[in-house]
Amino acid sequence: MPEDFPQQPPPSAPYTPGSYAPPAGQPGDPAFYGRAAYGAPPPYGRPPALRRSGWFWVALLGGIAAVVIIAICVTVASLAKSLGSDSDSASSLDSDSIAVIDVSGVILDADKVDKQLQKFGDDDNVKAIILHIDSPGGGAAASQEIYHEVLRIRQEKHKKIVASIESVGASGAYYIASACDKIYANPASVVGSVGVIMEWTNYGDLLRWAKMKNVVIHAGELKDAGDPTRDLTPKEEAYFQSLVDNMYGQFIHDVAIGRHVGDDKIKPLATGQVWTGEQALPLGLIDAQGGFRIALIDTARSVGIKDEPHIVRPAKEKHGLAALLSDGTDEIFPNPSKLLDRAPGFYFLWK
Repeated sequence: MPEDFPQQPPPSAPYTPGSYAPPAGQPGDPAFYGRAAYGAPPPYGRPPALRRSGWFWVALLGGIAAVVIIAICVTVASLAKSLGSDSDSASSLDSDSIAVIDVSGVILDADKVDKQLQKFGDDDNVKAIILHIDSPGGGAAASQEIYHEVLRIRQEKHKKIVASIESVGASGAYYIASACDKIYANPASVVGSVGVIMEWTNYGDLLRWAKMKNVVIHAGELKDAGDPTRDLTPKEEAYFQSLVDNMYGQFIHDVAIGRHVGDDKIKPLATGQVWTGEQALPLGLIDAQGGFRIALIDTARSVGIKDEPHIVRPAKEKHGLAALLSDGTDEIFPNPSKLLDRAPGFYFLWK
C-alpha cells in the first residue's frame, strides 16, 4: 500500500451492558467543580439540612417570654382595676352618694337585687337608691319579692328609692317600679303591661309521632294538671284560670298601693297592654318624663345633695373565660331537651 494513504484507526471494542464507567472529573464529582474542600453535594432529591443559628433560638425564647410577661401584666392590671372598682362600689366614701341598681333582662331570681337593696339600705352614706330598669318583667313570685323588699327599705330605713325606666319597664318590672317613691320614664319608653300569663310547652303530638307514651301515677284529681303531654280538661283549665285571676288581683292591688290610688283606678289599665312614657304620664302610671340623668339630679336635690352626686354601684360579678363564652347561649341556641322539662309557670311578663 502506498505510503500516501493514512492508516485507519483500529476498530473500537464492541459495547456491552455494564462496561461503561464515567471518567473521573465528570459532573457530580467534587473535583469537577474544583470545590472538593467544601464537601460533596447532598444526594439528589434530598434538601440540605436547615441549620438555625443560636440567635434564632434566643429571639424565639425571648418572644415567648415577652408574651407571657405581657399576659401576666394585663391579668394583674385587670385584677387590680376590678378590686379597685369593687372597693369603690362596696363602700361609698362620699357621704353624698346615690346608689344605682340595674334591673335588666327577664326577672327570674330576686336574691341578687334584694341583697343589693339591703346593702345600700344599711349604708348611711347612701342617701337614695335609683333602680335603673330595662326589663320586660319575669317570674311572678320573683317580681313580687323585689317589690316588697323595696317597700321594706323605704319604710324601715327611711331611704328614698326611685325608678328610672330606660327602654322597657313592663309587667313584673313595672310591678317593682310601682313600689318606688317616684317613677321616671323616657317619652318613648314602654311602660305598663299589668297582667299575668301562664304558659308551658305541650309536646304530646311529638310523643305520639315518636310512638312514645307518658306514664303518670298520681293521687289527687288535679295532681297532674298541666301535664304537657296532653290537653287540659275543662276542670283543669278552670283551676289554672283561678290561680291566674288571684295573682292578677294581687298585681292590681300592689300597684295601687305603690301608686297611692285605689284598685279601681288601676284595674281599667290592667289589660296587659303597654303605653309609651308620654302616654303613661297622664294615666298616672309614671310621675315624670326624663332619662336617667334627670332622675339622678332630681333625686340628689330631693335628698339635699347640691353638688354633683357621687354614684355607687354594686360590685360586678367576675366570670371566667368559659362562663363568658357560654353566658347567654341558652337564649340564643335553646337546648331542645329543656323544652321537655318546662313545667307550667306564672309570669308577670310582657311578650
